[in-house]
Amino acid sequence: MAKKAIILGITGLTGTILAKQLFEDTDYEEIISFHRRKSGLKHPKLTEHVVDLFELKNEKSRFKADVVFCCIGTTQAKTKDKETYKAIDYGIPLQAAQLCSANGISTFIVISAMGADASSRIFYSRIKGEMQRDILKLSISAIYFMQPALLAGKRDESRTAERLAIGLFKIINPLLVGPLRKYQSIKPVKIAKTMRFVAKNGYNKAIIKSDEIKQIAHETT
Repeated sequence: MAKKAIILGITGLTGTILAKQLFEDTDYEEIISFHRRKSGLKHPKLTEHVVDLFELKNEKSRFKADVVFCCIGTTQAKTKDKETYKAIDYGIPLQAAQLCSANGISTFIVISAMGADASSRIFYSRIKGEMQRDILKLSISAIYFMQPALLAGKRDESRTAERLAIGLFKIINPLLVGPLRKYQSIKPVKIAKTMRFVAKNGYNKAIIKSDEIKQIAHETT
C-alpha cells in the first residue's frame, strides 16, 4: 500500500533532494511538508503547510503519515543566538518526534551530526546529542539518526568558510581511509538515498555514521 511521508526542512539542501527522490518513488503517494515559507517545488504528490515551526506541536491534527524525515538544521554562522539555535536544532526535531509518538507514526528519521554528544563541551555537538537523547526516550517504533560529516553541496545562501572547507576536503578526502573514512565530506544526495533506504528496510542500529551513510547509498544505487 502506498505510503505518506512528512518532510521537515524541504527548503534546505538535503530536504529538497529528498523530496525530489520521493516524488519519483512509487512507494509514496503523498509527500507532506511543514515549513515556514513556500518551497517553490511543484508536484502532484506534494502537500505544503506553511506554519511556525517553533510551534509545530500545534499541528497535531495534520501531522499524520507513515514516516517522518526531519532535515531541519542551521549553523552557528547563520544563527548566532544560542537560544534560537537550540530552538531550531533541538526544539523542532523533538516536537516532530513527540507528534510521531502521539499520532502513532512508526518511523522517524532525522539528520543529526557527526560527534553529537549530550555531554560534549562543544555547543553544536551537545545540542545534537541532547536532541538524540531525548528523542530516544519517546515511544516510536523505529528511530534513526543520520550523522553526516561536512556536506559537499551548493547552497542558495553564501557561506564562504563552508565553500573553502568543501574545496579543501576535495583534496584531502582520498587521504581519509580506514577509521578516518567517516570524516570525508559527503554529498546530500547520498544522505537522501540512505534515509529512503532505511525508511523502507530498517537498519540494525539507530545511529548511522557518515561512512555508513555513503556505503548504504552506494549499495542502493
